[in-house]
Amino acid sequence: MKLSRIINFAHSLLQTAVEEGDTVVDATVGNGHDTLLLAKLVGESGQVFGFDIQEEAIAQTEKRMEENMLAHRVTLFNRGHETIKETIPMQYYSTISAAVFNLGYLPGGNKEIVTKSNTTISAITQLLEIMPQEGIIIIVIYHGHPEGAKERNEVLNFVTHLDQKAAHVLRYEFINQRNNPPFIIAIEKR
Repeated sequence: MKLSRIINFAHSLLQTAVEEGDTVVDATVGNGHDTLLLAKLVGESGQVFGFDIQEEAIAQTEKRMEENMLAHRVTLFNRGHETIKETIPMQYYSTISAAVFNLGYLPGGNKEIVTKSNTTISAITQLLEIMPQEGIIIIVIYHGHPEGAKERNEVLNFVTHLDQKAAHVLRYEFINQRNNPPFIIAIEKR
């Protein structure tokens, strides 16, 4: 297949946006796959800040970082992503080149614990305030469950109404697939 699958496309956007020495945010660390990619991209002089409300996700991500000997590049917070500004030290704000969200629930975890539109929108708003120009926010929206559909609608409404002078917003999706396939929203700060 020549068209990039959703996760591959998200990762290619991150690879384009992140350079060695950058600061990045994994707003929903989950099982740590994106955190691992980000830790590799920022190099020895960079920093990854990761957020998740589930202790299980934090523990799995810590283990993945240790197994890959990259734990020293990553700071994890067992907190919601809506606390980004109060959690990340101000000295990092101007160096945040990218952030990634995987909305929905923890794969293999409790499907009753899901991301919510109010905290997601708050986190996006905070990132747009503190990121430098050309900072990228990647949002992978999994919406095949009731709360996911609600969050999809509210996040889409929010990003659709962002001032085009403040941000470019892209939607990447396969439109002929069944069962509510995930899609990407990418926001580049102007």
